[in-house]
Amino acid sequence: MERLIDALADDADFFVEHVQITAIVFDTTDDVTVWATTYFDNNLHFFHLGLQFPALDLLLRLAGERAEALQEEVAEALATVTEWPCLLEYTTEEKPPVPLPNVAMKLACTYPATLVEDDDEGEAEEGEDEEESEDDDEEIAPHNIFYLEGVYLRLEP
Repeated sequence: MERLIDALADDADFFVEHVQITAIVFDTTDDVTVWATTYFDNNLHFFHLGLQFPALDLLLRLAGERAEALQEEVAEALATVTEWPCLLEYTTEEKPPVPLPNVAMKLACTYPATLVEDDDEGEAEEGEDEEESEDDDEEIAPHNIFYLEGVYLRLEP
């Protein structure tokens, strides 16, 4: 399985379909991360999706016949969680991944926070510039974490 971010040609917003939720992680009382897979260019890719709880509720309502049970499971976990982060996993036979049928999600890439160096730290020694520029390129590469820009449903006649 590959990282979705590695399959993208650029960092533009894009759509994914055939999404399956493999885990829900309650990061804090305000936000949640969904671990998911999708088929992109005919290969299975995984990604993380940072959400607020109302967006998670929307996705759970779109989970087809598992929607009601998932909403109850999430509500129960939220009511009883004492330590953060809290993980609900969907990767076993008893709890298989949760498909989101007929759903397309518009995603946006996220980037790590960049560190600003003080000017008084001194100039780099000769020969270090090339190595630093390579490190800088790696530092600004997008994460495999995305933000949800929109949710769209495929309507069949």
